[in-house]
Amino acid sequence: MDKKFAECLQACLDCMKACNFCYDACLKEEHVKMMAECIRLDRECADICAFAAQAMTRNSPFIHQILTLCAEVCEKCADECAKHDHEHCQRCAEACRKCAEACKAYIEE
Repeated sequence: MDKKFAECLQACLDCMKACNFCYDACLKEEHVKMMAECIRLDRECADICAFAAQAMTRNSPFIHQILTLCAEVCEKCADECAKHDHEHCQRCAEACRKCAEACKAYIEE
């Protein structure tokens, strides 16, 4: 397994976990309606990261398109999470940015 593949795969899995954690934590916030867009993007991002990891491990012929979309969704999720001061949102934003960078690095190879 080459280094960029391993880094991208791990970043996708880490991002999926961070988004799922953030999603769950946002649902428990006092002003949950204020978190609606964050919750929505957490779900989208977790799903595309999981799909990207699966696509990578099965050598999908669509990996370029999938990782391009994954990077885009991760960036949107990072932007939204960064708007909130909650620690779980900040950690999620960081994981999303890392994943977006890893996806771009892998497909630019």
